[in-house]
Amino acid sequence: MTVDLERGGAPEAARNRTFGPLYSRNARAVISRGLLATRSTNWLVMLSGFFEPVLFLISMGVGLGAVVGSVQGPDGGDISYAAYIAPALLAVSAMNGAVYDSTWNVFFKMNFAKLYQGMLYTSLGPLDVALGEIFLALLRGLLYALGFTAVMGVMGLITTPWALLMVPASVLIAFGFASIGMGITSFLKTFQQMDWINFIMLPMFLFSATFYPLSVYPQAIQWLIQAMPLWHGVELLRQISVGTFTAATAIHIGYYLVMTAAGMLLTTTRLRQLFLK
Repeated sequence: MTVDLERGGAPEAARNRTFGPLYSRNARAVISRGLLATRSTNWLVMLSGFFEPVLFLISMGVGLGAVVGSVQGPDGGDISYAAYIAPALLAVSAMNGAVYDSTWNVFFKMNFAKLYQGMLYTSLGPLDVALGEIFLALLRGLLYALGFTAVMGVMGLITTPWALLMVPASVLIAFGFASIGMGITSFLKTFQQMDWINFIMLPMFLFSATFYPLSVYPQAIQWLIQAMPLWHGVELLRQISVGTFTAATAIHIGYYLVMTAAGMLLTTTRLRQLFLK
């Protein structure tokens, strides 16, 4: 198999297959490589990302919850403050897991390890790489969701079988953040630029009705919060946690479906522009 240097080193076979240079149906190779790397070097980092929202739940839900008392839930009934913030923190946990893998991890592989450039010199296409990396981010989001849901169960915060749907809903949230996060990271070249990710995530975490209802904010701030992706995840998981489903539930799901599709398109396009010129 020869390499055509004028086309950025993409193999001739990759350009002649059904989907052209985009997809070789071998994302599992990227996934296998990522799992091996995680098992050998990154598992401690993965654990640290899980404990942050758990500690928030214990400190805020139990500590502050003793002062706050009961609050109004999505169904209009009274629930404990811990039960109110737990689904929100589950959404945060899914976001954290997905964003770490699809931003900082991707940033290092793209700009320092030159891993994607090497992958795309083989028969792999940019869509294979995107699907493989996003799957790894989803896997991390799933593990966080399962662990956090188990903590909620131990704390007595799961009161309906519908709450088990929070796990697949968390994967959907992770999918949205992972796909768009990888695409955005492809534009960033320095550590200073990467700091903007934390600059954006922190306000989302604090102001996406995570700890307080949306009604406490001025109307203009409410509109801004409702445009944030995390708010839709928080509201979706809160509704599921008490088994209450409305038209807004479909809107929240649709938001993440659109976010995922846009992120996949952006990521695939960027990888092709960068490495298959």
